[in-house]
Amino acid sequence: MPFPKNFTWGAAAAAYQIEGAAAEDGRGPSVWDVFSHQPGKVFEGHNGDVACDHYHRWREDVGLMKQLGLQAYRMSVAWPRIQPLGTGKPNAKGLAFYDKLIDGLLEAGVTPWVTLFHWDLPQALQERGGFVNRDIVEWFGDYAEIVAAKLGDRVKHWMTFNEPPVIMGLGYHEGLFAPGLKLSFGECLKGAHHLLMAHGRGVQALRAGCAGKVKISIAHTGRERIPATDAKRDIEAARADYFSSTERGMWNLAWWMDPIMTGKYPADGLKAFEKDLPAITASDMKLISQKVDFLAYNCYSGWQVRADAKGKPEKLPGGWGIGNARGTLPWLNIAPMAPYWAARFQTERYGLPLVFSENGLCNTDFVHLDGAVHDPQRIDFMARYLGGIKKAIDDGVPVDGYFYWSILDNFEWMEGYKDRFGLVHVDYQTQKRTPKDSFAWYRDVIRTNGAGLGAI
Repeated sequence: MPFPKNFTWGAAAAAYQIEGAAAEDGRGPSVWDVFSHQPGKVFEGHNGDVACDHYHRWREDVGLMKQLGLQAYRMSVAWPRIQPLGTGKPNAKGLAFYDKLIDGLLEAGVTPWVTLFHWDLPQALQERGGFVNRDIVEWFGDYAEIVAAKLGDRVKHWMTFNEPPVIMGLGYHEGLFAPGLKLSFGECLKGAHHLLMAHGRGVQALRAGCAGKVKISIAHTGRERIPATDAKRDIEAARADYFSSTERGMWNLAWWMDPIMTGKYPADGLKAFEKDLPAITASDMKLISQKVDFLAYNCYSGWQVRADAKGKPEKLPGGWGIGNARGTLPWLNIAPMAPYWAARFQTERYGLPLVFSENGLCNTDFVHLDGAVHDPQRIDFMARYLGGIKKAIDDGVPVDGYFYWSILDNFEWMEGYKDRFGLVHVDYQTQKRTPKDSFAWYRDVIRTNGAGLGAI
């Protein structure tokens, strides 16, 4: 059986990871420009100065999307390309690039889904405190207004932020991603609160500035909890662990989602973090809980959870056991039931349909002697994960779309260009694009609306 006829088949990428042209046409530096040029921060000193040169080669890339039969493309807009200093008058050349790109996508029959912020904060704003400065709420709102005014007549699907746990967790708490800070837990909670308020301000700006009806979300991520068995006690243990907000870090999914969906922070987190909480007002929560239209979720991996003797959640040793299949990055355990449980648990809790805004496999892809890029592991990965999604749909879980990460091999943050996620291989020396075997496989999946895929 095929997927539902209104299911959206897409692929994704992000501005800093593919665009390049880091200092062209008025673009200002982002935190990732600064971070990646610091010795030892990124694998072999890689950076996004050129990346996939998408800024100059976007027509070729849109042509590949059309060849793939892609229905939708999730892209991000680079804030420092629009406002080089993060505030003030917009950069006309930066806006013109996205204006042309949106038109090109629509001409190719590809629907743009636009993310306003995918980690590339203008460096000038970071020097003013970044997310720890409450002013970012209005900075982001002003930026959203500019983008909505320029693109909102054609773009109908939006996401405000990509992966808040990574922004605050890896960027501000653990220091592994830009801007590379190791702030106190309390400062990070304050930054997280400002980020959520900025999300709400962005929603307001998009609704006010876009023409006609739009659909808006925020793209979250986490580590899925997968019940060790189908026993009710294990399912409930996994659910409880998935939405627990007591770990002293930025990865508690409900800490981010509950305020948006319910207007309240989770009670267990408020109790656990009581001494570290920032000032939180009723007006803050009203702003944060602006209506969103769907759940967007980036799903890659997960671990198994069972109920212990007292019914409490217990992670299986190692999450999966020795030798489980994985991608080339250590965090990517292959867990085909991760999307099933992510969608089921979240839609039950929050009552909205879910779109998988990212899902993909990193591999050691290269051009073979025959001139092709053979990536059977990726094809198998996609078939398994889409099988998990199909099972969710068959069980009545509202899943409306899937975006493979990513359309092109690209700059994988602190890992540089080492790990490849793309459906299209990029030779970073020549910028030659070579569609992989997975490209042809996914093209057939889209063409048949997943008719050959079975639930797992």
